Amino acid sequence: MEEILKKITSKNKISRFFVLVIALVLSAILYNLFLQPMNLVAGGTNGIAIITKALYGINPALMIFLIYSACIVISFLYLGTEKTMTTVAASILYPILVQLTSPIGNYYPADADPLLLAIFAGVLGGVSSGLIYRTGYNNGGTAVISQALFEHKKISIAKSSLVINGLIVLTGAFFFGTTNALYAIIYLFICNIVTDKVLLGVSNNKAFYIITDQEESVNDYIMRILGHSVTVFDVKGGFLEQKRRVLLTVIPTREYYRVTEGIKEIDPNVFFVVTDAYQVKGAK
Repeated sequence: MEEILKKITSKNKISRFFVLVIALVLSAILYNLFLQPMNLVAGGTNGIAIITKALYGINPALMIFLIYSACIVISFLYLGTEKTMTTVAASILYPILVQLTSPIGNYYPADADPLLLAIFAGVLGGVSSGLIYRTGYNNGGTAVISQALFEHKKISIAKSSLVINGLIVLTGAFFFGTTNALYAIIYLFICNIVTDKVLLGVSNNKAFYIITDQEESVNDYIMRILGHSVTVFDVKGGFLEQKRRVLLTVIPTREYYRVTEGIKEIDPNVFFVVTDAYQVKGAK
């Protein structure tokens, strides 16, 4: 099953890498044109770099590179080589692009309404994040810590991400004021909405209904490799009245690519339906 994940991550590698570069360029422009000039600490590596730049004058690109490097080491130690390789490209390219696009900060529209800037920055951030996730790559950074905590301590990724980013936002509020923190929250809200829109749809989760002749292999791929639960139930076709079995799984929208491409690799003739799952309770 591990070979399936390797295969789908190597498909259309050149075109996917090209989209990744475009997304990272957008993200670097966003950082230098909006986030840093506004001291908009919205969590993550960018937020830490903004704080350290303001307090100690540390070059943001250098700080981002150092944090990404530390997170890559953590990923290798706790998540393994395969999962780490999806973050390496972004971890190397992003700090370089932040440095190369730093002069664009001179064009920061200081006379514009900060609320409008936060909203526009959220849209741009959502587009760049959505494009990164659609390529099957990962932008790494502090998200690696949340994933490692889930893998080894079974702490929910959503909860640990909320705690980590919440602490960073609160630190930003302490140094730059509550108004900046409120703008950061608006930015994050818009960014998350647009990210999901760019990926596929309007919900945070997708429900897959799968009919396949390779039931055992598909079940094993989803449960063991991707780490999501599967429910199996019997159905009967309306025309031929042939009895079949349907696999039902609910996955985060950000893993849509891995699920669809993986099950197609296992069974090219697979039939599946994907719907929005607006409320999920009791699943991982």
